[in-house]
Amino acid sequence: MVEITLPDGAKRQYDGATSGMDIALSISPGLAKKALAVTVDGQAWDLSREITEDSDVAIIVRDKGTDEALDIIRHDCAHVLAEAVQELFPGTQVTIGPNIENGFFYDFYRAEPFTSEDLEVIEAKMHEIIARDEPFQRQVMDRNAAIEFFKSKGEQFKVELIQDLPKSETITLYSQGEWIDLCRGPHAPTTGKVGKAFNLLSVAGAYWRGDSSREQLQRIYGTAFEDPKSLRAHLTMLEEAAKRDHRKLGKELDLFHMQEEARGGVFWHPKGWRIYTELERYMRYRLDDAGYEEVKTPQLVDRKLWEDSGHWEKFREHMFTTGDAADEDAGSDDRILALKTMNCPCHVQIFNQGIKSYRDLPLKMSEFGSCHRNEPSGALHGIMRVRAFTQDDAHIFATPDQVTEQTKEFCTLLTQIYADFGFTDVAVKFSDRPEKRAGTDETWDKAEGALREAIEDAGLPYTMNPGEGAFYGPKLEFVLRDAIGRDWQCGTWQVDFVLPERLDANYIAEDGSKQRPVMLHRAILGSFERFIGILIENYAGKLPLWLAPVQVAVATITTDATDYAEEVVEELRRRGIRAVSDLRNEKINYKIREHSHQKVPLVAVVGRREADERTIALRTLGGKDQEIMSLDAALEQISENTRAPYA
Repeated sequence: MVEITLPDGAKRQYDGATSGMDIALSISPGLAKKALAVTVDGQAWDLSREITEDSDVAIIVRDKGTDEALDIIRHDCAHVLAEAVQELFPGTQVTIGPNIENGFFYDFYRAEPFTSEDLEVIEAKMHEIIARDEPFQRQVMDRNAAIEFFKSKGEQFKVELIQDLPKSETITLYSQGEWIDLCRGPHAPTTGKVGKAFNLLSVAGAYWRGDSSREQLQRIYGTAFEDPKSLRAHLTMLEEAAKRDHRKLGKELDLFHMQEEARGGVFWHPKGWRIYTELERYMRYRLDDAGYEEVKTPQLVDRKLWEDSGHWEKFREHMFTTGDAADEDAGSDDRILALKTMNCPCHVQIFNQGIKSYRDLPLKMSEFGSCHRNEPSGALHGIMRVRAFTQDDAHIFATPDQVTEQTKEFCTLLTQIYADFGFTDVAVKFSDRPEKRAGTDETWDKAEGALREAIEDAGLPYTMNPGEGAFYGPKLEFVLRDAIGRDWQCGTWQVDFVLPERLDANYIAEDGSKQRPVMLHRAILGSFERFIGILIENYAGKLPLWLAPVQVAVATITTDATDYAEEVVEELRRRGIRAVSDLRNEKINYKIREHSHQKVPLVAVVGRREADERTIALRTLGGKDQEIMSLDAALEQISENTRAPYA
């Protein structure tokens, strides 16, 4: 007898082994028709796989568009893609083809590059394979037999994957018709379940296992959804995202550039740097108001501190170092320094100066900390993913009973700051212990328990993000949604009992004993560079008036208004407004169009008449009309509208 517990708590009993499909059919034929796969005690399985023990079971159906359903559809689509490529281009080797956010990819080894025309042909072949409605069939194979099988097919990458799997790993293969692949699964019952709502997007280069010394592969990206409407919406979003690409707008608006001689570093131009400094000024005000004390710590720090903190062991591959660490290990007297990848160990050093009492806590320490991380070149992406960046970093040293209140205060501050930038749709993810971590399980139990209690007491809904915590503690991740529906993880809040222990931080408790503080790591923007990239894309370059690098352009209609235009600019600047004059001998419509392309929020038009009457004609970006105002009234209105949220 096998007892199955369904998500609503209902229980069903079966005389012997059953399957997801049997369970779906016993509930309703309609459910069985829509079913893609099943979860058994939280693990996704094929519908045909036997369930031999009492289990909690949920049916994954297509029409709900859940993450689980989309994962199945996209995984199936990746297999269909690989089969289509090998049918069309014999001799191509397949490597790996995982799901990714909003889609999937598959990497292929082939001498001749794929073209955009090839993608159209491949996509047509995929429709043929889906129309065949061939069953996905799982089989378990002996390790050596699997190796010989793929050797016989000339699939060297699959052979390597199998050889590197743990000896305890069950080797499973999936076939669809005559095509077969190494795969853990699960899959839907047939290729027909993929449907027609998929699209191949692009081709890019990749290295086998991300190693630049290994074979060069070709990666085909695609996306798939549960229905055509969802696919169309996603493709529309991608088109809009391409228009908003911060790299494209950064060049067009003359904000920044990047170049090969400083890969992963940003060359900020005057207008881009103005956005940066205004953002920094805003954050400094908010943090001062919230009781943070700003500090500055060194860029280069001795290897010993990174070893003491645990970063050398856990984060070494991301560090830029002076000298050769191998030489030091061999006995060289030269000390190895590392550019800091994060600020937390340095902040503990400041905390450790002098004796701290429980009365000094919570102690809030902030830094606009310049950090460097040796990101793989293939991962770099404009100013969104760089090697040199500045965090709006801060750490709060607190007693254990202050964690809940500090969490609530931080959440209030974070939501206020996001709202000032126009982001009001914010989700929270709870990331618990990763596989690679410092500290004992007991310490992690304590940290996760404290954080869970705090977020629940703060009344914020959250979802779990298993295994994604920092190596020293669990964290909350704050994900904001932009104007076209994309999610960006920016803010973090981490509860850390590990670093204070490793770096010997303590305070004198009320009873006179020495105690370890809880270290609360937090960021709101994440990094200035990435957040500015998000702002550029969210607003399509049309930044809020208070943040725009140029807020007002004063443009002349005729040359005899030059003196008046310069007077207007001087008055605007005297009030702290970022204004420029446009005195060129060009038609006014041409000037207005150029300033619109540069996303200047306000254009003040002046001619001989405006100079005589001391007025301006004010135009707003995106508007077709202009408002005639006296200079004094215009100055007051512009001053009010350009005021920053903290002013």
